[in-house]
Amino acid sequence: QVQPVESGGGLVQAGGSLRLSCATSGRTFSSYAMGWFRQAPGKEREFVAAINWTGNIRYADSVKGRFTISRDNAKNTVYLQMNSLKPEDTAVYYCAGGLWSANYYPPIRATDFGSWGQGTQVTVSS
Repeated sequence: QVQPVESGGGLVQAGGSLRLSCATSGRTFSSYAMGWFRQAPGKEREFVAAINWTGNIRYADSVKGRFTISRDNAKNTVYLQMNSLKPEDTAVYYCAGGLWSANYYPPIRATDFGSWGQGTQVTVSS
């Protein structure tokens, strides 16, 4: 089972960029789809992006064209490059891993991800 650990959050002005990293332990990274979710104060956790072992990707409509998810399978690490950030992107961002066949596009439901990191805060000031 992978154990995600996020890093890279912080405070940035609107229009700026951040890159989040998610390092995982475990020897079965290839069996996992990896995803990013976020939760703003007073709101439910929502899907941001996900990627499977072979590089198939899904994005939430709210981040398409601004965020890019990628994974380095040799390093067991997933990244989320966030550009053109908006104040509404402010949230705690969570990395998650879920057992998933590489033959299928990655899932977008939080319930399909069984391993979660502790989260990293992203704050976008206006």
